[in-house]
Amino acid sequence: MDKNSQNVYELENSSIKKLLWKYFLPAFTGVVVNSLYNVVDRIFIGQGVGAIALSGLSAVFPIMLILMAFGMLIGLGAGVRISINLGKKDFARAEWVLGNSFILMIIVSVLITIIGFTIKDPLLRLFGVGVDTMNIANEYLNIILYGAIFSVVGFSMNNLIRSEGNAKIAMYSMLISAGTNIALDPIFIFVLDLGVAGAAWATIISQFILCIWVVRHFLSQKSVIKLRLSNFKLNGQIVIYIITIGFAPFSMQIAGSFVQALYNIQLVKFSNDIAIAAMGVINSVAMLIVMSIVAINMAAQPIFGFNHGAKHYARVKETLIICMKAATGIAIFGWVVVQLFPETIVQAFNSSSEELLRVGSVGLKTFLIALPVVGFQVIVGNYFQSIGKAGISTLLTLMRQVILLIPILFFLPRFLGLTGVWFAGPISDIGSALVACFFIMKEFRKLNESISA
Repeated sequence: MDKNSQNVYELENSSIKKLLWKYFLPAFTGVVVNSLYNVVDRIFIGQGVGAIALSGLSAVFPIMLILMAFGMLIGLGAGVRISINLGKKDFARAEWVLGNSFILMIIVSVLITIIGFTIKDPLLRLFGVGVDTMNIANEYLNIILYGAIFSVVGFSMNNLIRSEGNAKIAMYSMLISAGTNIALDPIFIFVLDLGVAGAAWATIISQFILCIWVVRHFLSQKSVIKLRLSNFKLNGQIVIYIITIGFAPFSMQIAGSFVQALYNIQLVKFSNDIAIAAMGVINSVAMLIVMSIVAINMAAQPIFGFNHGAKHYARVKETLIICMKAATGIAIFGWVVVQLFPETIVQAFNSSSEELLRVGSVGLKTFLIALPVVGFQVIVGNYFQSIGKAGISTLLTLMRQVILLIPILFFLPRFLGLTGVWFAGPISDIGSALVACFFIMKEFRKLNESISA
C-alpha cells in the first residue's frame, strides 16, 4: 500500500481514539515547543535584562499576532481544503491547493514586510507602547519584520504537512525550529550581549530553518502531495476557497491583536508599564494552555475534514465528543495549576521586581478564572471551520474576542480600575461559551439525523 492509500485508509477506517492519539502527540509536542518561542524570549529577557525590557517585548505581542494571523489565513484555510479533497480522493485538486497556497504565502509575506516598516511607529503608539518601552519594542520589531516571510511560509506549510496526515514530520519541524531558538537565545542575549535584538535574531534564524525544512518536505518522496510548478498559477476559485475557510482563524488572530492592544492601552491608563509586563506573563501561560487544546484541533482537523467529505458522519460525531472532553480536561488542569501557584509562575519570568510579582499574581489568577469553559469553545470553533462552515466558526470566534470582550474592556475598568481589566476576559469567556453551546447542540441534532438517514 503506497503512502496516499495508507493515509486515506487510516482516516476512513482506523479507530477514532487511535487516530486522535496518533495525531495528537506530534501536534502537542509541536505546538507546545512552538509556543516556547515567545515564552523563552520573555523568560530570558525578563530575567537577564529586566521588567521594563519585558514590558517592551510584551508590547510587540499584538503585532506578532498579526503575523501569525496571515499564516493561519493561508495555512489553515488551505489545510482544510486539502483534507476535504483527500477525503474525496481528489489528489490533483489537493496539489493545486498546495501550489496556490505557497504563492499566496510569498505574496502576503512581502506585503506584510513593506507595510509593516511603513506603519510600525504609529502602530506601536496606537497599541499602547509608551516612551520608556518604544526603543525596546522598535529594536525587536525591526528584526522580526525582516523575517516575516520565513514565519508565514514556515507556519503555514507545516500545517499543510499535518493536513496530509504526516503529523510526525510536522512535529519534527517544530522541534528543530524551536530547539534552535531556545539554543540561540542565551548565546545572542548574554554571550554576544545583544539583549532584545538577540532574542529577535534567534527567532528569525529558527523560523528560516523551519521554512527550508517544510518546503523541502513537499519536494521529497515523503509527502503525500507534491509542490509542483504547474500548480503555482493562481486560480480564483481556489484562492477564494482558501481565504473563506481561513478567515475564521485569521479574524480570531486579528481581533486578538487589537484586543491585546486595547489591553495595553487600558493597563497603562489604569496602572503602568509593569502591568503590561504582567500581561506578557499571563499571555505566555494562557498560550501554553490554549495551544495544548489547539493540538487537539490539529489532530482532529484532518479527521473532521476527511470523514465529513466522505460522509462518514458517525465518525465525525465520535471525534467531536472525544475532543470536547479532552479539551475540557486540559483547561481544568491548567486552571488548577494557575490558581494554586501564581507567584511561582510569575517569578519564573522575573524574580527581582516585587511590583511585577504582586500585579502579575493577581492578574494571572483573575484573568484565567473562567478557563474551564474555554476548552470546548476552541474545539467547537475548529469543528465548524474543518467542515467548511466558516460563517459559524467566524461568529463564535468574534463573539469571544470582539463582540463581548471589547465593550466589557472599555467600560468595566471605569468602575473597577485594574481589576476591571483583569475581569473582562473571563466574563467574555462565559458569555461566548453559552453561544457555542447553542450552535453545537444544533449541530449534534443534524449529525444524528444524517447518521440515522
